[in-house]
Amino acid sequence: MFNFNNLTEVVKNLLIINILFFIGSYVLLGDEGRYLLAMFFPDGDLYGRVALFGTSFYIKFYPFQVVTHMFMHANIMHILFNMMVLVFFGPLLEYRWGAKKFLFYYFACGFGAAALHLLVTWIEIEYFGGSGYPVLGASGAMMGIMVAFGVTYPNETVYLLIPPIPLKAKYMVMLLIAIDLFLGFGGFNSGIAHFAHLGGALMGFILLFYWRRFGSSF
Repeated sequence: MFNFNNLTEVVKNLLIINILFFIGSYVLLGDEGRYLLAMFFPDGDLYGRVALFGTSFYIKFYPFQVVTHMFMHANIMHILFNMMVLVFFGPLLEYRWGAKKFLFYYFACGFGAAALHLLVTWIEIEYFGGSGYPVLGASGAMMGIMVAFGVTYPNETVYLLIPPIPLKAKYMVMLLIAIDLFLGFGGFNSGIAHFAHLGGALMGFILLFYWRRFGSSF
């Protein structure tokens, strides 16, 4: 049975912050207010301009969104899935790495997710006439956590939710990345920021490779 007291300190605090943001955003903010805390939301109300590779495009953007978007979620299923990943996989990594290293990794993967999403949004707008879409939620950080778990415990058996079948952790990570690549490059209008997921995974791989080769200061 799940026991809140068995969670590691950073995982517990991240869980609380995400839940408080989710409840508070619905209780205190309207839809516009909620999405103001998301990141890169193109619509009729343009609040900022982002310059990239010598060109610029207008999107709704404030600097604080770089952090706040990681704690916003679109609906109950979105936050439920992300927090399940956090509490199932996060404590083992935090036990192994320590609190500071785990927290650094979490935020780095979240920032990596936002960076790749911004790059893809710019490409879509600049070359394909797209309008882009927002990124919100901890999914990029969660992809990073699953990558770390798959690399650190590759032969551990995990159970997928849909379908509920056992799978080794390394194959779970491969499957999730393959799905995001297929849906992202396939142009499916799923309403999900697949390249943000891939950005979190990519940043996770980069950090894990760097730490294994050069060590870390944590």
